Amino acid sequence: MISFVIPAHNEEALLGRTLASVFDAARVCGRDFEVIVVDDASTDRTSDIATAAGAKVVNVDRRQISAVRNAGARAARGDILVFIDADTTLPRPTLAAALRALDRGAAGGGARVQFDGAVSRLLDFLTFLFVMVWFSLGWAAGCFIFARRSAFEQAGGFDERFFIAEELYMSEALKRVGPFVIIREKVITSDRKTRMYSLRDLLRQSAGILLRGPAAFQKREGLELWYGKR
Repeated sequence: MISFVIPAHNEEALLGRTLASVFDAARVCGRDFEVIVVDDASTDRTSDIATAAGAKVVNVDRRQISAVRNAGARAARGDILVFIDADTTLPRPTLAAALRALDRGAAGGGARVQFDGAVSRLLDFLTFLFVMVWFSLGWAAGCFIFARRSAFEQAGGFDERFFIAEELYMSEALKRVGPFVIIREKVITSDRKTRMYSLRDLLRQSAGILLRGPAAFQKREGLELWYGKR
């Protein structure tokens, strides 16, 4: 069975689109599946939208993405875990490619990422450079990570010391278990942060995190890009 785990905090605007894509891709793949939305202290219609779409809802109050993903994994019944963000859509070919990679012996992996809207040329160039470095290091993007449950458990799950960059540490942990692949097929994620923040704000916050180093990943303060109000 495939278990899709979707962490969500106040995601009523985009969750329905994500769930529609997940259910569509899963039904086509021809395997048993379940969809779990981990509602992390939402104050909007996130849970109602998830229930109406046919997903199982797990309620938590953590406001920490690594812990929320782990809560979904604990509730999951599948031997394959697919973690996808609530603002990210899953095309059929991408899921099919991920399952082929697992069938061929991969412990886990990630996918290429595409924004769902137009961004400025400068931001597009900076994103291209960042993504080129990120994927060259063999790290999955946080919006889409897949793994065999056995490998995920052997890797220790997502490291709950971290509030961001948990996908980096998860990628490295899975590499120690077995082959870790970045498939060429893409998921499509929202460009909302480029509309919520100016390029100057994005660069300022990112630079501040980089200057503080990994210690900045271990507390919510200073991580408004991820935990600020929308």
